[in-house]
Amino acid sequence: MANVQPTRGDITAHPDVSEMRDRYARMLGGRDVALVDGPVFLLGLYCAVSPWILHYTTSQPALVTHNLILGIAIGLLALGFTRAPDRMYGLSWAFCAMGIWMIVAPWVVGESPDTGVALNNIIIGAVAVCLGLLCAGTAAKSVPKP
Repeated sequence: MANVQPTRGDITAHPDVSEMRDRYARMLGGRDVALVDGPVFLLGLYCAVSPWILHYTTSQPALVTHNLILGIAIGLLALGFTRAPDRMYGLSWAFCAMGIWMIVAPWVVGESPDTGVALNNIIIGAVAVCLGLLCAGTAAKSVPKP
């Protein structure tokens, strides 16, 4: 009777074993960023709908449009982080800049915002800066060293 059991060979003699191990380590090392993708997407979603949640659509129409567009941009950035992390995590610094812009936007874009509107944008901006720094740190950690 023939031996039909699959045999597992030792791949240490394979000519590309070091390259395969490095690629596998990079792939696994870069996926710890997946824990950040979800919160970034949720932040973008909240930013886009926050004018309707906090009911300032009539008092701050320019800020409504601003938050909607920036929220969609943050959500698309999160989807990009998920789909192509190797290429997109370079934009983590842009995400930090978007967070800083969110902090100052109520006074630049809005018209004398009340405390709730300003606090909403400050919190969204601070969370965006923190998540952007976390993304940038994780991306820097997962970049292969020469």
